[in-house]
Amino acid sequence: MFERFTKEARATVAGAVAFSQNAGEDSITEEHLLLSLLGQESGRAAFALTALGVTDRRASLEAALGEARRLGGLTKADTEALAGLGIDVGEIVARIEEEHGEGALAEEGRGRRRRSGRRPLTSGAKGVLEGSLRIAVGRGDRSIGGEHLLLALVARPGVVADVLAEHGVSYATVERALYGTGPEGGGEAAAAG
Repeated sequence: MFERFTKEARATVAGAVAFSQNAGEDSITEEHLLLSLLGQESGRAAFALTALGVTDRRASLEAALGEARRLGGLTKADTEALAGLGIDVGEIVARIEEEHGEGALAEEGRGRRRRSGRRPLTSGAKGVLEGSLRIAVGRGDRSIGGEHLLLALVARPGVVADVLAEHGVSYATVERALYGTGPEGGGEAAAAG
């Protein structure tokens, strides 16, 4: 599949590896892919993110991702659903942090070094790459670019898509920024599959 990646998509994956290394994490996550896309200065994904105003709100986006990590990866929808059952996630996290230190839930999986030096992709990151291939094929594109990675990130349910949605970035808004089309343009259901 990587042979189909454009220079932009390859740079995104390489940047995600660097983010993972710099954070001392043992794997490459969807969050690393997003942070790498946000760091791109050119390409279709960079254009879409700039057009949607996300690059101007990077600090807010990173803070929201950090808060989601602090909550052990629970999405906003997860915490709302639990609140509906009378479970206060904030209180639970506060108790855990009281006992084990601030950021205790965010630290899981961090700091372990791999002997080979190679960091694997998490299942979520693999899903994004696979989704980007499906999106590219569905659009009739011969190669996989940063725009396909971005569309796959917003199509895949989870923390990254939730945080992007909170910042006004959805499959439909990205698709409009990239192609001038809306939800009827296809893709979201096929991409999420």
